[in-house]
Amino acid sequence: MILIPIKNTAFAKQRLASILDQPARTELARAMLTDVLTTLHEWKNCPKVGIVSSDEYANELAAEYKFEVIPDPDNPGETAAIEMATRVCIERGEESTLVIPGDVPLIEVWELEEIFKHAPGPGSLLVPAWDRRGTNAAYRNPADLFPLKFGNDSFKPHHAAAQATGKPCVVLNLPGIAVDVDNPADLRQLLSLPPGETRAQRLARSWNLKDAVFAWRADGI
Repeated sequence: MILIPIKNTAFAKQRLASILDQPARTELARAMLTDVLTTLHEWKNCPKVGIVSSDEYANELAAEYKFEVIPDPDNPGETAAIEMATRVCIERGEESTLVIPGDVPLIEVWELEEIFKHAPGPGSLLVPAWDRRGTNAAYRNPADLFPLKFGNDSFKPHHAAAQATGKPCVVLNLPGIAVDVDNPADLRQLLSLPPGETRAQRLARSWNLKDAVFAWRADGI
């Protein structure tokens, strides 16, 4: 099962506060989520998808695309949300889970197919972010093979945890999934790539942000 954790989009992307106000950050978060779910919806061989959220916009979009919603009323954060959703998958007898964030707007169907093509069973597969700090896709078979703990520098700990299981662990570099947008450096990376047709990329380009704007520290402080 594919799990997409979504926090409250109305207050999303606080690390972009140095260059974008909250309405713009919310618009960007929702555009990116729409890009991700649209790609999944267009994938003919897509397995079951669970949107782990209680965000109104995310749940409406899930209903539009006929994806399941796994309610996350406490909204404790991505790590706890995925831990809860993983327990749901285990209780249902799901063999594997693939966790993808809702802020990888350049994701493509062929990349998802590559993940399932190379995913070991049993074992794991990780897709690092473009800066190789974060984890932008995590496949586990069995579904709870090791716990996922997300944050700014999750890739190395996830890789170590995966290797510690003694099962095969594949690291796959995928250019679209690698681009998530959490901070100004990420947004600049998105803008530096060739123009695409995703909602998030078109939105970001419409703001006409100048290089001087990105002189702020990448962590948004």
